[in-house]
Amino acid sequence: MSSETETSAEYIKHHLQNLTYGHLPDGSWGVAHTPEQAKAMGFWALNLDTVIMSLLLGIVLMFIFRRAAKSISTGAPSGLQNFCEWAVEFVDTSVRGSFTAKNDLVAPLALTIFFWVFAMNLMDLLPIDYVPLLMGWLGVPFFKVVPSTDPNATFGMAIGVFLLVLFYSVKMKGVGGFVGELTLQPFGKWGMPVNLLLEGVNLIAKPISLALRLFGNMYAGEMIFILIALMGGTWAGMTPGSTTLYGSQILLSLGWAIFHILIVTLQAFIFMTLTVVYMDMAHQEHH
Repeated sequence: MSSETETSAEYIKHHLQNLTYGHLPDGSWGVAHTPEQAKAMGFWALNLDTVIMSLLLGIVLMFIFRRAAKSISTGAPSGLQNFCEWAVEFVDTSVRGSFTAKNDLVAPLALTIFFWVFAMNLMDLLPIDYVPLLMGWLGVPFFKVVPSTDPNATFGMAIGVFLLVLFYSVKMKGVGGFVGELTLQPFGKWGMPVNLLLEGVNLIAKPISLALRLFGNMYAGEMIFILIALMGGTWAGMTPGSTTLYGSQILLSLGWAIFHILIVTLQAFIFMTLTVVYMDMAHQEHH
């Protein structure tokens, strides 16, 4: 809950601000302690909370799957083995339905993307005030626990996918075939300028739409959690000791969290599926 001296705008800005490291206005390098300082750092600032949470979640996932792989048994499987086998089968089925070429990288890539993005999104279900409050006690001014609400993270993943698409487009079709797709489709050689414009926009739109779709949905979900928490704090301040208003906030948070589970899972699945589709298009002669 926000403190008595903190306005609604300050509460929202605090929860939406990343822990940013960069070049401070006084000429030194360090962590920004106000949103204005973070903004003044410019393009080369580093969002430490995004990096820390992304790496931490990635390490946790690798530990879980590695532990399951090392403890595989042919007898009665453990719950963890059942889960990992279901996960691999689910992703494998999804890839087979969307990818028609042969590439041993695609299925592991899809598995990594789905569970990594899902884990990032799942952090949005943590109570909105607990982590910032804990980090505040440790002297950390800001800490966003959901990496996928940071466009730097979503664009980083989308650009990684985009580079893979470019690599396999050139590898499978050759430089001439790839350039030919950009310049000769769909109107032939006489429409080359229009072809290049249309196909260029279509190509660039892939990473942009991939990144913005995930960021937009998760950012909106986080904002609703913040507004529900802010609304509950406002109600409690207007009517001290009101269990009815406090209960209303709990019900709203619980209802949105239950619905948000669908969004968390769906966005991870969409990111994975579009990655597989784009990789399939990169392996095809025409799209």
